[in-house]
Amino acid sequence: MSSGSQGVGKAEVRLKWDPSPWQEPPHHLDIIAATYSADAPYGRPVYVVHFDSRSPDGTINMSRHSQTGQGFGYVEVMTLELDRLASSFARVVVGVAIHQNRGPKTFGDISNAGVLVVEGYKELLKDDFSRVAGSTAATVAEFTRSTATAWAFHEMLRGFDSDPMVFTAEMGDSP
Repeated sequence: MSSGSQGVGKAEVRLKWDPSPWQEPPHHLDIIAATYSADAPYGRPVYVVHFDSRSPDGTINMSRHSQTGQGFGYVEVMTLELDRLASSFARVVVGVAIHQNRGPKTFGDISNAGVLVVEGYKELLKDDFSRVAGSTAATVAEFTRSTATAWAFHEMLRGFDSDPMVFTAEMGDSP
């Protein structure tokens, strides 16, 4: 799926989930983006952006972050200004990982989890993670540069069984 002939300029990835039940440790989910160079679009990421970082050039950053899921609607938001990314980048993969601080937790253990990818008011992807319910992390979106300036969106819902650190290394592998 692509957003049209102009390509995707600026996208937003939004994440929501319900807080854990009373007297249980909080569920902590994170949006993670990995950038790949034109020279190695399926190699190692050039850099990774997550809750306590942003891209060196400021084109990918977290504008909202939650460690508990408390709040209304989407409680975590990452903005990707793809039209500002250097021409040396050809691919950006975005995923969601569940912190595994207190034993294994999968998307099936988290109530009301959901991800929404938008470009302006246009919905590119909306999913509830039910297809990856047994996973601890999942990729959700892939943005690829088709020319020097145009970026295309592709749904990339694929589950992983790894913690956030391992997930950042494997999320961009080809399926």
